[in-house]
Amino acid sequence: MSLPERGDAASVIEQPTLDELRAEALQWGRKPRRFGAWYVTEHMVRAMRAYGWTIIVGALGQPILYLLGLAVGLAALIDAPVSEGGVEVSYLVFVAPALLMTSTIAVASEEFTYPVMSGFKWRRYFFGFSASAIAPGQIATGVMFGAAARMVVTAVAYTAFLYLFGAIPDAATGWLAIFIAILAGLAFGVPLMAYAASITDDKGQFALVQRFIFMPMFLFSGTFYPLATLPLWLQWIGWISPLWHATEIGRWLTYGRPIEPLLLFVHFGYLIALTVGGFVIARRLFERRLAA
Repeated sequence: MSLPERGDAASVIEQPTLDELRAEALQWGRKPRRFGAWYVTEHMVRAMRAYGWTIIVGALGQPILYLLGLAVGLAALIDAPVSEGGVEVSYLVFVAPALLMTSTIAVASEEFTYPVMSGFKWRRYFFGFSASAIAPGQIATGVMFGAAARMVVTAVAYTAFLYLFGAIPDAATGWLAIFIAILAGLAFGVPLMAYAASITDDKGQFALVQRFIFMPMFLFSGTFYPLATLPLWLQWIGWISPLWHATEIGRWLTYGRPIEPLLLFVHFGYLIALTVGGFVIARRLFERRLAA
């Protein structure tokens, strides 16, 4: 059998041109560029498996402890109903929406602090993402979506326990408080993500946030008693707190507390403004640090 001649087409291996190689590379890069935020979200959710039991215990154990200790237990000592806005409800019903909103804000205080700083400073995986076709803005979006995924688990579990304890009289609209709780978590957490993205050295800043922002907000935002019962010099904490704005909407949904349409617009607008404004700043900080 004779060997094929050098000019035989079957024996010639055609090498791709530079333009073809460039087109192929761009084609492979389009998918991560298009779905980059979801890839980052997937990474953040998978990384949560390292502390998965903490998430499960927090999502299931926390509502039980709060409801039994602060709501059911304390409510047993408070015979008089809470009257606000012309509506009288039991203390458990009054406190329940605030506890729901607090649960997602607590998640935000965890997911938007040390994990963000870890991505920039300790593990530096944000720089690995940025070295691929994923843009810095998509990384910021993925971090936000990843934290929101955990908020969904927490809010759904908490709401289920509230229904179980009879803390949501208006069952038809009470479940919508889940979405308000997620919005509350983002309204608090996304600006916190922007702050975390600006930190280059850990000097206890997040501990200060917990002590001097989260705790005062939790105590003085109408969580355990109507905000109007506080002195005027303390009420401003509630006015600027995303927890109070979200709780007011939650009480409107769970037991029909009256809210004027204009004030309802203010509550929603404030939460959305914090989320959008915080994301714009966070995105710019991500771009600045990852481009350096």
